[in-house]
Amino acid sequence: MFGNADMGDMMAKLQKMQAAAEDSKKKLETINVQGKSPDGNIRFVMDGNKKLKELTIIDQNILAPENKEEIEDMLVIAFNRALVEAEHINESEMKNSASGLFPGM
Repeated sequence: MFGNADMGDMMAKLQKMQAAAEDSKKKLETINVQGKSPDGNIRFVMDGNKKLKELTIIDQNILAPENKEEIEDMLVIAFNRALVEAEHINESEMKNSASGLFPGM
């Protein structure tokens, strides 16, 4: 069904795909995105691979025990905003690397 030349060509394409995926992962490690809480007091920074790099609480006064529920809500919002941004960057980079191997994708 497949000749040796076809198998060799397929293997070469697979190796190119693997190399492109690794290059993309390395590039995504250098791209940072952030998500902030609505009040701007909490910030998450993630890389393009969706790895959390930083959590910053700008106003230390919000850490009072009576603010616990509000802080938790703001953490969730800020984290999810950063995650959405990281997913957009990741998806875009993967599409770019795939389009170089498969024109028309």
